[in-house]
Amino acid sequence: MSDNRIPNVLSARLRSPLHAFELDKQLRQPDAADGVVLSELPNLGYVILRGRANDAAFMQAVAGVLGQSLPTVPSTYLVTEAGVVQWMSPDEWWLLCSRERRDALLAGLAAALQSQFAQVVDNSGGHAALRLSGPRHMLLLRHLGPYDFESLKVGQAVSTVMAKATVSVLRTDTKGVVLLFRRSFADYFWRLLTRTARPYGMCVTEPAAHPDPVVTPLLTGGKPGSGKPRTDTSKTKLVSAS
Repeated sequence: MSDNRIPNVLSARLRSPLHAFELDKQLRQPDAADGVVLSELPNLGYVILRGRANDAAFMQAVAGVLGQSLPTVPSTYLVTEAGVVQWMSPDEWWLLCSRERRDALLAGLAAALQSQFAQVVDNSGGHAALRLSGPRHMLLLRHLGPYDFESLKVGQAVSTVMAKATVSVLRTDTKGVVLLFRRSFADYFWRLLTRTARPYGMCVTEPAAHPDPVVTPLLTGGKPGSGKPRTDTSKTKLVSAS
């Protein structure tokens, strides 16, 4: 077996934290009665990066791997060829990437930061993601958490609580958001979502049917923010609050 087939084989064997709900049997196209549309974004890579934003050597080392300096403005995320980088705190960032590129990114970051006061951790087994969209997705968000989600502009992200779950919400377009949460809360969070969405009508669909413009391309190794195949260029796009 050639090496370039190994990531795809491993992804096929990964089990979704939502497997008990048999989402594949619920998939369909949304209709006029569906105010909320949910899609699982499975088998992504999640890398936690720790370091000091005021450490020039650290920032330069990371930029050498990602092609762009880490975002330092709260509630922002960065779209790069490597993936999506969310600002979490003054000394922590999350890198969301395709599973097949994760190992190379981990190795590159570890090598670049080996002499730095920094930490790179693979947490791919600890998180999960959903795309939430539909004409009533904002009403659902209001019921789920205390944050003023209407104020969250496209290109912004926030970490908040929804009942007992901690969730990162990325506003990737005007039609919906990406929800990032801990794998250990997946069962609880899915039940919370589906119960709260019941009055609005809910549909479960494939990611490609209602794609997220930033994250869905990562599922097939594409460049975040587009549906095009991954390339070797180093162009990046900074997304921040305006």
